[in-house]
Amino acid sequence: MSPLLVCLVIGVAIALSTWVASLITREYSWVDRIWSIAPVIYVWVFAAGGEFTPRLLLLASLVTLWGIRLTFNFARKGGYRPGGEDYRWAVLRGRMSQPQFAAFNLLFISIYQNAVILAFTVPAFTVAEAGTAPFGGWDIALAACFLAFLVGETVADQQQWEFHRWKTSERTAGRTPQPGFLQTGLFRYSRHPNFFFEQAQWWVFYGFAVAATGVWLHWTVVGAVMLTTLFIGSTIFTESISRSKYPAYDDYRARTSPLVPWFPRRPAAAGERTA
Repeated sequence: MSPLLVCLVIGVAIALSTWVASLITREYSWVDRIWSIAPVIYVWVFAAGGEFTPRLLLLASLVTLWGIRLTFNFARKGGYRPGGEDYRWAVLRGRMSQPQFAAFNLLFISIYQNAVILAFTVPAFTVAEAGTAPFGGWDIALAACFLAFLVGETVADQQQWEFHRWKTSERTAGRTPQPGFLQTGLFRYSRHPNFFFEQAQWWVFYGFAVAATGVWLHWTVVGAVMLTTLFIGSTIFTESISRSKYPAYDDYRARTSPLVPWFPRRPAAAGERTA
């Protein structure tokens, strides 16, 4: 059986399982709980279908490291515990009628997001189809970039983790945390550095399909495109919540790059026009 077909069968089973689990538990983060696990499974299936060539073993190893790191970060935030639902789903439920959210849960959370997860791993299928294309310098460079972005996301998530632990300790002590949102470290240069590094890793992953074939554009680029589109929507929604909670967030938005880390813009002087 084609490894792509095997992954499609697994993907359908996961999508169905996450949807059923959400109906039973009334929690809607089941896709989040498999987000770091399913890609590891898919890429190892593609590696097996391609007879474990050096390039495929490299891809599978990189994605396994990615999965271990992300699983750890999600687990320590309580994502696998009962009640560990993403806070944004509760906000969204409040903005939708019950039938609207039921349709959203089925079509977007359970089906579309699982399709995205499978789609951003399919460059490994292109690599498997390329057979024994020579392993070379581009593979090493891409692996180094992937690992660098992995380190960047690890640092961003650690800074966020430490900040939220500090917020919890302030509330426990009866104080109101000030500031209410993270804007130091990597978050001084990007409002969402962890989002940037996550997407960058999967664009690099697509680069291995280019390295294996020498062709720049494959249909498997659709996964990286879908992931970026998903993050755009997620970022807009997340920031709408932050802006409603923190009056100072607009000032932060005005001076800080939305995604790609860059030097912060200087605050506007009194009376100076801003974009």
